[in-house]
Amino acid sequence: MYHYDSYDRALVQARVEQFRDQVSRRLSGALSEEEFLPLRLQNGVYLQRHAYMLRVAIPYGTLASDQLRTLARIADEYDRGYGHFTTRQNIQFNWVELEQVPDILQVLANSDMHAIQTSGNCVRNITTEAFAGVAGDELIDPRPLAEIMRQWSTVNPEFLFLPRKFKIAISSSDSDRAAVRSHDIGLYLYRGESGEMLLKVMVGGGLGRTPILNETVREGLPWQHLLTYVEAVLRVYNRYGRRDNKYKARIKILVKALGVETFAKEVEREWEQIRDGVAELTNEEYDRVARGFAPPAYERIDALDPEYGAWLARDAAFAVWAQNNTQAHKVPGYASVVLSTKPGAAAPPGDVTGEQMRTVADLADKYGFGEIRVAHEQNLVLPDIRKRDLYLLWKALQANNLATPNVGLLSDVISCPGGDYCSLASTRSLPVARAIQQRFDDLDFLHDLGGLSLNISGCVNACGHHHIGNIGILGVDKKGEEFFQITIGGSQGKESAIGKVLGRAFRAEEVPEAIDRLLSVYLNYRELEERFVDTVRRIGLEPFKEGVYRQNDNLNDGQKGDQQSQQNPVKAEVSA
Repeated sequence: MYHYDSYDRALVQARVEQFRDQVSRRLSGALSEEEFLPLRLQNGVYLQRHAYMLRVAIPYGTLASDQLRTLARIADEYDRGYGHFTTRQNIQFNWVELEQVPDILQVLANSDMHAIQTSGNCVRNITTEAFAGVAGDELIDPRPLAEIMRQWSTVNPEFLFLPRKFKIAISSSDSDRAAVRSHDIGLYLYRGESGEMLLKVMVGGGLGRTPILNETVREGLPWQHLLTYVEAVLRVYNRYGRRDNKYKARIKILVKALGVETFAKEVEREWEQIRDGVAELTNEEYDRVARGFAPPAYERIDALDPEYGAWLARDAAFAVWAQNNTQAHKVPGYASVVLSTKPGAAAPPGDVTGEQMRTVADLADKYGFGEIRVAHEQNLVLPDIRKRDLYLLWKALQANNLATPNVGLLSDVISCPGGDYCSLASTRSLPVARAIQQRFDDLDFLHDLGGLSLNISGCVNACGHHHIGNIGILGVDKKGEEFFQITIGGSQGKESAIGKVLGRAFRAEEVPEAIDRLLSVYLNYRELEERFVDTVRRIGLEPFKEGVYRQNDNLNDGQKGDQQSQQNPVKAEVSA
């Protein structure tokens, strides 16, 4: 993985001292909350419902074992013993004291970490998939370009005060696991006919109150022009993006208003002025960064390891976990392991204790190469594990409640913290997630259902990415009551789709029964090995509506007009 150099460390240290002074002035009253707001946001500090929250950057979701131990220390010494991993591959600490934040940032800086630009109207954390560099279906490792974009965008003065927040993702796998279509800029890295690295550039995606998938503005962009082309997109957005209305300020609204062809022409005109400038990438610069991502010292291992095969035959529970929670690796004899942070009702999705973090760091050192990844599904990944070590690893994970074999299944719920923490949330999403996990805790049933994503957002900010869940749940406030609207048919990856509203919303206690009825329809209609989302695409919404809202049901017939609430939600989309 990439290691900071003297320039990185100098920048991060200067930022710590700058924010320490800003916090001191805020506590003394020299800065008002209004003046302090943009300063704290660009250092990842939110004022939530009960306390301040600090969001720590994990660039492209990659951590060294010592960095994970640092996060464990922060959880134990400055928070309440845990952290929350997010859909943006970052981590949030929900109970920090403002006067302690500079000390936390110093602890982070000592481990080559920071919280810069994890909020605010700027370029946020650059993301990619958790299996980058090791996935069996990967074309090119996207991490060097992700790191180059991180360095370029960090404290870049031209893009620190954009009309709204800005998110970039890059992928290079046959199966896009980075959800690039839902980003402001999505990049797909591939090889041309002569083997050269090329980029497909997609612009104008985003979820929130107006969910839109991005559209292609350029194919076949040589990698050397990555920064200049992204800069051209940002310049056009900076120039024409709405600043008079924050609900219409995202680039997706601008692309929609202009039309993708007109927007692309504006970008091309801007790019012609800067394409051969100082931001054009060189082989030397790429090689400098790429050296940090050189493959570790893999062993030469027979892909058909007899010890691994023996354990698969001997222990059925291990075989289920290995089939469900491991990912094919490009090196024979190795696998990538997904550590589920969703054991069910015992813990909120994405929450990991300090003790668990230290255990994962130790296991990464013992069985891997000291590296951990954060998946945007809020799980953790050990990318390089020898298959012959999987059984012992599994036993250790079992002892620490990190071995639930439910990755990609219904109980692998993605959820934002919701109203239990967030001051922007309309509803409490975590109790709904817990109720669903309690209702569907039969692993045999979950495995029979097969791959099925369920995402929950506590408000229209869509931090739970409910729009692209096969089943999406959105919390809406109706005259002080919490209701939850269901969408179905959403998906991420190369088959990305925005889910469609099923019908009227449900009270929290009704949601598990509604999900049960959805699944009954699926089981009645599915064809052999057909996924839930494929069944929805094949038969449409009507059979699901009929099954969920059938006459004389015991679900509250409640309030109507919920599809209007989808278009005119109560809670405004703000900086989340």
